[in-house]
Amino acid sequence: MPIHDWRRVVSGIFHDFHQAWITEISNALNGGLLPTDNYAMAEQVAGGPHPDVLTLETLPESEPADDEPFDFRSGGTALVTAIAEHPLLFKYTREAEEAIYAAKANRIAVYHASGDRVIAFLEIISPGNKHSEGAVRQLISKLSRALAQGRHLVVIDLFPPGRHDPDGLHAEIWGKPDPALDPEEPLLLAAYRATASPVSYIEPTAVGRTLVDAPLFLTNEHYINIPLEQTYMAAWKGFPDRWKRVIEPSTAPRE
Repeated sequence: MPIHDWRRVVSGIFHDFHQAWITEISNALNGGLLPTDNYAMAEQVAGGPHPDVLTLETLPESEPADDEPFDFRSGGTALVTAIAEHPLLFKYTREAEEAIYAAKANRIAVYHASGDRVIAFLEIISPGNKHSEGAVRQLISKLSRALAQGRHLVVIDLFPPGRHDPDGLHAEIWGKPDPALDPEEPLLLAAYRATASPVSYIEPTAVGRTLVDAPLFLTNEHYINIPLEQTYMAAWKGFPDRWKRVIEPSTAPRE
């Protein structure tokens, strides 16, 4: 299914789809994609602006010994991949200069209400995240804090850059437009690996394209793939027909 042009509807209509997509992604992660000691929840944080989907790790009763690393494949059907064995296929990979994040490191942490450890989160960008300079600054501050605190990120932005993010949200997160924005591919799929010098994986896309799977890092070296296309289609299936007719491109022939 091609990515739709969500600018055809007001932000409140996208919000309905946004919530359904979050649920589908959480269900997919908890349905076997995550290892047994990990789980995903939507918007379950204590205070402050929060991500759409959190990936958490159950706190162990005791720390494993150094010579007994956690087995990501134990239990369940999780398909965890080592980046050293299978490099990511996103179009661009960039390693950040440490200086970009140095000034952002001393921030309050994002905690989950359960007490379990937040290891990653996913953010689906809504029009409200971009409607003002203050909204963009708040979003970028949240994402930068997460990286500085060692939390991996996935950012999905199906809206083209606007006046408050003229070079796109990745440029705002990264501190510079690297890679430069391509007007032919203004939408963004991005994954961020929260190493000492964070690494970004960028897949530019556009309306009419098929969504590709996005890597969600669980450690600095291991990731799973989020089935964005599958979950998008599942959310679209339950979307009201009245608004499907507005959003879907017309297939009627031109006269």
